[in-house]
Amino acid sequence: MSAPDQDVQQPDRNRWRALIVCLVAGFMTLLDVSIVNVALPSMQRGLGASSAELSWVVSGYALTFGLVLVSSGRLGDDRGRKKMFLISLALFTITSAVAGFSVDPTMLVIARLLQGAAGGMLNPQIIGVIQQLFTGRERGRAFGLFGAVIGISTAVGPLAGGALLEWVGEAEGWRWVFYVNVPIGIVALLLGLWWLPRDEAQVGERRPLDVVGAVLLGGAVVALMLPLVLSEQDVSGAPWWLIGVAVLLGLLFVAWERRAKRTHGHPLVNFALLRTRSYAMGTSLGLLYFAGFTSIFFVLTLFLQQGRGFTPLEAGLALTPFAVGSAVSSAVGGRLISRLGKPLIVGGLVTVVVGLVATDIVLRFDPPDVGWAIALPLLVAGVGGGFVIAPNQTLALEEVPAREGGTAAGVLQTGQRIGSAIGISAVGAVFFGSLSSTRGDWSSSISAGLVITVGLVVLALVVGVVDLLVGRRKKTVPDDEPEPAPGSVEAAEAAGPAVVGTVMRSEDGEPVPGAVLTLVDEAGHQAARAEGGDDGSFRLQPDRPGTYQLVARAEGRAPDVGRVSISGSQSAADVVLGPSATEHALPIIH
Repeated sequence: MSAPDQDVQQPDRNRWRALIVCLVAGFMTLLDVSIVNVALPSMQRGLGASSAELSWVVSGYALTFGLVLVSSGRLGDDRGRKKMFLISLALFTITSAVAGFSVDPTMLVIARLLQGAAGGMLNPQIIGVIQQLFTGRERGRAFGLFGAVIGISTAVGPLAGGALLEWVGEAEGWRWVFYVNVPIGIVALLLGLWWLPRDEAQVGERRPLDVVGAVLLGGAVVALMLPLVLSEQDVSGAPWWLIGVAVLLGLLFVAWERRAKRTHGHPLVNFALLRTRSYAMGTSLGLLYFAGFTSIFFVLTLFLQQGRGFTPLEAGLALTPFAVGSAVSSAVGGRLISRLGKPLIVGGLVTVVVGLVATDIVLRFDPPDVGWAIALPLLVAGVGGGFVIAPNQTLALEEVPAREGGTAAGVLQTGQRIGSAIGISAVGAVFFGSLSSTRGDWSSSISAGLVITVGLVVLALVVGVVDLLVGRRKKTVPDDEPEPAPGSVEAAEAAGPAVVGTVMRSEDGEPVPGAVLTLVDEAGHQAARAEGGDDGSFRLQPDRPGTYQLVARAEGRAPDVGRVSISGSQSAADVVLGPSATEHALPIIH
């Protein structure tokens, strides 16, 4: 994008090194969601923990993780992402050490609650840093790598936990599930100090933190997730009445946020973001997919260890094909998303469904070598999953202003955490209910659980298909009143501020027809939207002058996001879009 009045920023020379730090930190926090599952029997024997206390070791982490996501994302946006990243990573490292040093179950549960909160504080900063440092095709690659980390950490958790128990021994092995984070965390802290981008000084008045909004939203998240996570052990005993409290607190939160918008203009969550279709649909799809995605490992780990007598290491190895497939396709998907767009996500969801249905069919035959029998279907499901998580995250956040990146990521990840809790609760209820009614028939019970898992992924697929069809319809149906062409008499006579220009190809300067251009203001509101003409020309007219983000997308081209300053009259800004095909040479990484 080029314009004489545009604020052009050069890419950060350390952006790929900063991404490495972010990926390591993200891997640690997400690995701790699943790595403790295989160590629970060892914890019970070593500390004398009850079943309820063990449940809190697993569920408490997920609960506090989801509790702080949005608020910490806002803190990172307003007070500095590097500062929040380093504080959160330090807290996560310290609480990991405390969990490993635990002398009784109460100490372990408290350490896990604090560890989950630290992980929830850290993750929005990771996505916010990626939003800040990368644009266009590079952002897709960066999110692709982060998606690979999500898939690997979730699937490899049982394997890593089983390997540690095998290496250290059953008695003390569970402590090393937590100790392993300490050296990695220290190294990541030192590299983060060096490589993460310096926090920019705040220009103008700081946005208020909206403490009341944070408390209301946090209360709603806890009230919703608490019965879901407790139901993993006892469905009938979970406090389901808290869901009504969650709804009430949610309504109060919405009312308060609207008041904050009217009074000072800076609510905790900018609801205008939800009017951006890519963000709203991406968040919904992520919630439903994570409901099915995480519940896969929950039921399969139980089935393999308790139903088929696998050791923790053997159970982890049996789930490794999913992790391998997800890791490879996530990296590839990050490069393809700018060219293929939403069809890539829909194709990925279809592949996940095929892989899970094949897994269910294989398990119904109850093969003797069940680990080898489900390897190929899980590999297929993993490959599909890699084409969903990172690409969906990339498109969901594509039109979100960098200033709102952490908060938007917090909302997106809160949806994923809630989805995970819903999925595990629903699948666990069906799985354990079937196990009880069939008097220990593990084969039929795992099939019943997988049916629910497949159903949740199918719901995510429906959302993806609807989003794809709506997007194509908007492309093919022209506006009733098209924007006047730049340079025409009508455009010259148009009143108010406007930006005009031409969308061109980077390789030869030829116009790009039919590009979709969006102006987004500093608060995250869509200020104007238009479709370019056949000659590449466009005209966008916001309500008022100011500095905006100009988002440009076109079929077969890498998207572009840049800043443009619009005066009280007409401003000029040309947009240059590069090719999105993977066969083109990649940029040199400094």
